[in-house]
Amino acid sequence: MPYGIEQMTTNPLTRRRLLAVSTAALGTAALPARAQDGTTEMDVPLSGSVRSNISSFRMLNWQDYFDNTRSGAILVDTTSRALHFWSEDQTIYRLYPTSVPLSEDLTRRGRTEVVRKVVAPTWRPTPAMKERNPEWPDVVEGGAPDNPLGTHALYLSWTYYRIHGTHDTRKIGRRSSNGCIGLYNEHIAQLFELAKVGTQVLLI
Repeated sequence: MPYGIEQMTTNPLTRRRLLAVSTAALGTAALPARAQDGTTEMDVPLSGSVRSNISSFRMLNWQDYFDNTRSGAILVDTTSRALHFWSEDQTIYRLYPTSVPLSEDLTRRGRTEVVRKVVAPTWRPTPAMKERNPEWPDVVEGGAPDNPLGTHALYLSWTYYRIHGTHDTRKIGRRSSNGCIGLYNEHIAQLFELAKVGTQVLLI
């Protein structure tokens, strides 16, 4: 018998594992400004204002958001804190929980695309981030355990914006970033393999 909801309710699970198992169950279903080098947001520390850790695992139809799935399509719903991916031929569908920007003024919505894919990306704070938080380092090299970009990053056509991993898994499902979209490292690794340079991206 496949590992399902009935089995999950009889085994002690951490919230992270429950999220991961739920996402995997959906994700494995067969359904349908060039960014400046190394610069992006840094996840902000958790506080009482970002305790809510939720993601919606409601499956969506690509036709409601895209005219086509040429080069693949990524939809990021900042309200439900979930990322949806459809492959170009619509045979692959993935749904992942995400972190989203901490506040409305840090949130950007609209259409963009993947312009670069980087393994072990280097992180540098944006000028605005450095002004707000002068104690942050000027650079964190790729592969460092405290790198805010995690293991992989998809650079978007909007300057400073990324879809990337995170080593701090507490941030997933929360409003906890300075503008980027964060995924568990294992999920960004999957999305990294599926997405292409040119994959459409819509943030709503």
